[in-house]
Amino acid sequence: MAKKKFKKIDVVYSTNPDFQYNFEEDEEQETLDPNQQLLYVSIDRKQRKGKDVTLVEGFVGSDDDLKDLAKELKSACGVGGTAKDGEILIQGNFRDKVIELLEKKGYKTKRKGG
Repeated sequence: MAKKKFKKIDVVYSTNPDFQYNFEEDEEQETLDPNQQLLYVSIDRKQRKGKDVTLVEGFVGSDDDLKDLAKELKSACGVGGTAKDGEILIQGNFRDKVIELLEKKGYKTKRKGG
């Protein structure tokens, strides 16, 4: 279960012991079906000391679903990686394998870059 994130709004310092802060809830984005999503798969070498990283962009959904998809891709490729900010980073050049795996799961994919 995901943690609820709260953001303080109208923050004011008060010496009143009964003062209540106003909170705004961050709503989790609902995950779209795989056939409704278009994922871009590319190889990235920038700021990585020349090492290849397979980058999957364009995922629309919750962080938990993104991490689950990343875990499946990493275990299928047998390498490490991470999932953050709506992107999946997989260590190494596995673009073709990742595209194949995503298409088997029902995602629409596009190859980005050369």
